[in-house]
Amino acid sequence: MQFKNVVIQSLAAIEPPIRVTSREISERLKPTLERLGIRPNLLEEISGIIERRVWQANTLPSDAATMAAEQALTDAGVDRSKIGVIINTSVCRDYLEPSTACIVHGNLGLSENCLNFDVGNACLAFLNGMDIAARMIERHEVDYALIVDGESSGPITDATIERMLNEHMDEHQFRAEFASLTLGSGAAAMVMAHKELVPEGHAYLGSVTRTATEFNGLCRGHMHQMVTDTKTLLTEGLKLAAKTFQATCKALGWVADELDQFVIHQVSKVHTESLVSMLKLDPSKVHAIYPSMGNIGPASVPIVLAQAVASGKISRGDRIALLGIGSGLNCSMAEVVW
Repeated sequence: MQFKNVVIQSLAAIEPPIRVTSREISERLKPTLERLGIRPNLLEEISGIIERRVWQANTLPSDAATMAAEQALTDAGVDRSKIGVIINTSVCRDYLEPSTACIVHGNLGLSENCLNFDVGNACLAFLNGMDIAARMIERHEVDYALIVDGESSGPITDATIERMLNEHMDEHQFRAEFASLTLGSGAAAMVMAHKELVPEGHAYLGSVTRTATEFNGLCRGHMHQMVTDTKTLLTEGLKLAAKTFQATCKALGWVADELDQFVIHQVSKVHTESLVSMLKLDPSKVHAIYPSMGNIGPASVPIVLAQAVASGKISRGDRIALLGIGSGLNCSMAEVVW
């Protein structure tokens, strides 16, 4: 899908206040690591994640999403009564029902005419939310849209460590749950609008999506546990990314060398470097956040984009490629002209 009249008006990212290092996690797991004969620095060595962030106790996903949304609305300077839809895209959620979107909607005091709903699609959901909002804006169904995401990795990390410390935990199960230890927390929010209302906005040109749902069993997650076939997930995810990149180059006229920045959903060092190598991207055009933030799920792409802008790596007029892969498997790639 391509768009002519959709812009990003503002983007906000919130980093949780508490740092948890991979070494701290490994120290907590010391009895199991020694029992299974696993080297103590395995987590940091393989993932490249030095630390990740977590929220203070009792911070709900809706609380995190609300903080980011408040910042995005302030930066946009738009009257919140004009927001026509709010889409929550987080994997983490307060309850099975009601939707997290309606809680954030209530926290923000949005209009009774403002649609609100959750979109769930693993790590791809924020990009999906942008697409849904863009379609509504392009068709003049709404003037302004708010996409939010609040991820909280603390509960699943603690639950995973508790299971791993059980004396019945074997090496196979340990490795199946190992990816849970790479998760991080964070929040992001984006205001999108019709170009006529915000002519100085950042153009959202469109996206391309491809699927390989025959691999939907490679990563199965609950709020307290995630089981992953990391090797096969990486292999098949890269294959799908290659197909999606090729299709996007054709649909959006991409030439890798002509793009100014690649904003990638980041899982770990291995995943990021493998994707960069396979697509033959310039590593200097990839802003890496995984060493300090870990895998923040669907919040990863908007947080990478926000940090790249804040660090001065993105200038007005730059062509930015957004690349996301989510368990399922699904892959989306999109372009923004800043």
